[in-house]
Amino acid sequence: MKTTIKILSLLFIAVFTLTSCSKDDDPADNDLFIGKYEGTVSFKSTQDGDSDVPSTNGSVTVTKVGDSYSFNFSNGIPTIKDITMKKGDNNTIMFSDNGIGTITVTASKLSIAFTKDGRGWLADCKR
Repeated sequence: MKTTIKILSLLFIAVFTLTSCSKDDDPADNDLFIGKYEGTVSFKSTQDGDSDVPSTNGSVTVTKVGDSYSFNFSNGIPTIKDITMKKGDNNTIMFSDNGIGTITVTASKLSIAFTKDGRGWLADCKR
């Protein structure tokens, strides 16, 4: 698990420093980011009943209800639910007692490096 956290931390830094959005394209303002993104996805878990999914081709479908986003993965990877993006946050960074990572979404690219409750999701997708 320490290795996963180190890898996610490095990915977080890389994604955060290399990715940006236009000020006009804010996830809190519009539905531009909803849809299917395709690329590389993976999942690793320490929880019983979860199956790890090594890095493979797949997709992530982004849905939005109000200001809450859900990221529905292919390949049997569990969904990341109820991610809130506030106005001005073109990417969402979560630091709490049970979740850490980054989710960056633009009209053409989705990057996820997120861990919560012993589960880790990675995605590098485009549409």
